[in-house]
Amino acid sequence: MKRCWFRFYAELNDFLPPERRQAYFSVPFPGRPAVKDLIESLGVPHTEVDLVLVNGESVDFSHQLEDGDRVSVYPPFETLDITPLLKVRPEPMRDIRFVLDVHLGKLAAYLRMIGFDALYNNNYSDEILARISVEQRRVLLTRDRGLLKRGDVTHGYCIRASDPPSQVVEVLRRFDLFNAIRPFTRCMHCNSTLEGVPKEEVQGRLPAKVCQNFEQFPRCRGCGQVYWKGTHYERMEKFINQVRSMAK
Repeated sequence: MKRCWFRFYAELNDFLPPERRQAYFSVPFPGRPAVKDLIESLGVPHTEVDLVLVNGESVDFSHQLEDGDRVSVYPPFETLDITPLLKVRPEPMRDIRFVLDVHLGKLAAYLRMIGFDALYNNNYSDEILARISVEQRRVLLTRDRGLLKRGDVTHGYCIRASDPPSQVVEVLRRFDLFNAIRPFTRCMHCNSTLEGVPKEEVQGRLPAKVCQNFEQFPRCRGCGQVYWKGTHYERMEKFINQVRSMAK
């Protein structure tokens, strides 16, 4: 049986048992497995990895391991530009869009509230989620490690937090999106963008008091949902300000 040595860095240690965190540990293996296969056998989804060094050289996921190799595995770098070294993914996504699994409905609503394209349907199967992620070039958000280990998924992230407000902050930090927040530009129901319309076009659909007290009415380009700045708006604005204050 051959052996190689692995070390995982930063938040990738979240996926490892305590005795394997922040240190090199040996992994036995037969044959010449791809480095991706061993990474995922250790519990780390390949979508969480941005850089793999084998004996100090950057490699892609198909690189076959040899006896005695030393493997260093890194998550995305937030403060350093390592683009010339990256080999594990075809290319980065320029416009970040998301698709979320069936357990993250509240997170999807929050992401839409602050202006991000967040596709969600509680009927999506794992197969559909993976296909959408690949075909529409969307980052797959999930708490299911197994879903991120699917070979066809190239861009994804495993949500650590359990409560939706913390999940929002986690996603914004992971993808450096605090400066891209654009509140109230997207429909929280269907994910389409909003457009301003004259009151005359929608007043027949509005409660009398709303029609009397408000003048601005964004309408969804997709489902036609009409919005106005009622008490719910004040609560959402307070939440958004709290989220923005978490930027570091």
